[in-house]
Amino acid sequence: MSSESVRVRFAPSPTGPLHIGGVRTALFNYLFAKQHGGSFILRIEDTDSSRFVPGAEAYINASLQWLGLKVDEGVGEGGPYGPYKQSERKEIYKKYADLLVDRGWAYYAFDTPEDLEAMRTAAEKDKKSFAYDLHSRNDLNNSLSMSEDELKDRLDKNIPYVIRFKMPENIDVEATDLIRGKVVFNTNTLDDKVLYKSADELPTYHLANIVDDHLMKISHVIRGEEWLPSLPLHVMMYRAFEWSDTMPAFAHLPLILKPNGKGKLSKRDGDKEGFPVFPLEYISPSGEVSAGYRESGYFPEAVNNLLALLGWNSGTEQELFTMDELIKTFSLERVNKSGARFDPDKARWFNQQYLQQKSDSELAALFMPFLKQKGVEAERAYVERVVAMVKDRVHFVSELWEHSFFFFTAPQEYDAKVVQKRWKDEIPAFMEELAGAFESFPTWDAASLKEKASELMQSRGLSFGAVANALRLALTGGAFGPDLFMIVELLGQKEVVSRLSKAKSLLG
Repeated sequence: MSSESVRVRFAPSPTGPLHIGGVRTALFNYLFAKQHGGSFILRIEDTDSSRFVPGAEAYINASLQWLGLKVDEGVGEGGPYGPYKQSERKEIYKKYADLLVDRGWAYYAFDTPEDLEAMRTAAEKDKKSFAYDLHSRNDLNNSLSMSEDELKDRLDKNIPYVIRFKMPENIDVEATDLIRGKVVFNTNTLDDKVLYKSADELPTYHLANIVDDHLMKISHVIRGEEWLPSLPLHVMMYRAFEWSDTMPAFAHLPLILKPNGKGKLSKRDGDKEGFPVFPLEYISPSGEVSAGYRESGYFPEAVNNLLALLGWNSGTEQELFTMDELIKTFSLERVNKSGARFDPDKARWFNQQYLQQKSDSELAALFMPFLKQKGVEAERAYVERVVAMVKDRVHFVSELWEHSFFFFTAPQEYDAKVVQKRWKDEIPAFMEELAGAFESFPTWDAASLKEKASELMQSRGLSFGAVANALRLALTGGAFGPDLFMIVELLGQKEVVSRLSKAKSLLG
């Protein structure tokens, strides 16, 4: 495959927030394009005017930018095959819809929505299903069942119509899916899909995507499994237009499944189990707020890594991939046919791995705004040392606070259970003595502090464990935190003595 020939598109509809399944589709298209030195194109398919949501297009662009999926051509970037928004290409679609009618591959249909609903209802009463297809089309309100004069009269009077594809009878449509291999459909099982609507002068997805993919020289269509049933129609439309020689290769990605593996992942699943299904936070026109991966504290590289392994594997044990490694390793041949179960715990694990890879300086910079929200002012160098001590305990930057708050603020209360168990007998008196000793220690590093404190404990016949647990209580307010004497070193001489004195005063 020549690099110049590889052109892929991500073509979302601005009907709401971008689902994580759509993000994975964008990612797989991007990886494939970059691997082959090709172009990644963003096209906005806004032909369904009834479902258009203001702000959705901006949301899509912001999501791709956050994830680092740079668009080569598209709505914002421009390019030689624009416009890249389907609502701006109306005249193009009408021309091609008329061409199909002229060639006998499509026809005008004047059935109203009420007519169609009545036929569906009647069929259901007879325990049948209604389909607008080769079996019913000649008995319905369309140009196939009326005279030329009648058709002309209706068109002259601007009576609303749709243009439907005329699916031929009993043809086996064969196609090769790059993931699933050879697939075969018989046209007798297919209905006559609507291609164009005069009411809004807009095409449906089926017409628009075929015309646009052809005119934009798309080489590969990588899309979700939900579009596989439409593949025979699209193949037949390429034949009808006489574009079979330039028809793109198709690949249909498996579904992303619920955590239990049963059914497609939805927003409700995320709401129920407490994880996002959208890349960015989304506020609906009605004010409903949906969580986003960005706002939940995920790193974009963690989300990309997670999604890459949902339905694809490298054939190795490697789990962590940089974007460059993904581009080098990705292949459609290793995409699974079956659905991929979404695992919220694995998502958290990926974020933890990328958090660990960041420098203490980077994490401190990310943590500083959280400290500011808590009313804490601290030196950057101090925050870096704190972060270094606790980062292996967290999955998100936001969790650093609960594992480090005692480095920034003295305990206001003490864990009652720990007090009862550890603050007893001769320990309170020894804490007072230890505070005095700390004031006189000549060196202030964890190793020296531990050595000197241990010597003092031994001289008083006290076990290290009993003293250490009580000391930790005095410094942190409970039985938690990293290495005890690293805490002592970092808090500093003055603060340690102050906290010991405070604990002795409050606890007795």
